[in-house]
Amino acid sequence: MKLLRYGEKGQERPALLDADGRLRDLSAHISDIAGDALLPQNLARLQELDPASLPLVPGNPRLGACVGQVGKFICIGLNYADHAAETGAPIPDEPIIFNKWTSAIVGPNDNIEIPRHSTKTDWEVELGVVIGQGGRYIEESQAMQHVAGYCVINDVSEREFQLERGGTWDKGKGCDTFGPLGPWLVSRDEIADPHQLSIWLEVDGHRYQNGNTRTMIFQIPKLISYLSQFMSLQPGDVISTGTPPGVGLGIKPTPVYLKPGQKIRLGIEGLGEQNQTTVDA
Repeated sequence: MKLLRYGEKGQERPALLDADGRLRDLSAHISDIAGDALLPQNLARLQELDPASLPLVPGNPRLGACVGQVGKFICIGLNYADHAAETGAPIPDEPIIFNKWTSAIVGPNDNIEIPRHSTKTDWEVELGVVIGQGGRYIEESQAMQHVAGYCVINDVSEREFQLERGGTWDKGKGCDTFGPLGPWLVSRDEIADPHQLSIWLEVDGHRYQNGNTRTMIFQIPKLISYLSQFMSLQPGDVISTGTPPGVGLGIKPTPVYLKPGQKIRLGIEGLGEQNQTTVDA
């Protein structure tokens, strides 16, 4: 099942994607793809619906972030062995955790704003994990039962703000528009193995990232269990699981960064694509 949100910013409505790639409105059944709607029993009710019985959404509306009202946007740094190698960083002993502010969240095809005074805005395609059943102190063996589904994330990052301005990474990670989610939230049952997915990103037609989730250092069950030792995970929380090699920062001999007017295209096998244009903030 592929769930999504469509409509103008702040007025998104819930929908699903039918087998023919058409949008079907879910407003009669849920108010949003958010919070308790993502609990296992509520997702099961949606899966029982006949898509043909749902109203067709006309035209080609804007897609919003595939999850609404996100409580926590948690990110994992240096979680691909080949990405750690390209940055010259050692393999971490424990997951590196940072946050993106929820005000960074936008739709999958919305513009990405280059922040004022930025010279090092970068890209990172990532597999997003959306929590369905919340919990604390989750056992690794039970962790996948807490997953509602998966989505594509572009963990846009300003490297100077992140690495050269002191403090934590967060100030370079949470700028407005730095968290496109979607196009869809793909339910867990549709992805046989989230650790065997092709993952890629292009800028102006040049493929910079071309990896696979198999090179994750800490896999999803470990991440969920680990995070739940430090915080309650709640329905609708989003975990961005790290990026493969090919980010602008890692390009040798000279890093490459985004400029206004560029086109970014990224995707993950089975989870769809995002398409963004960079603009000045």
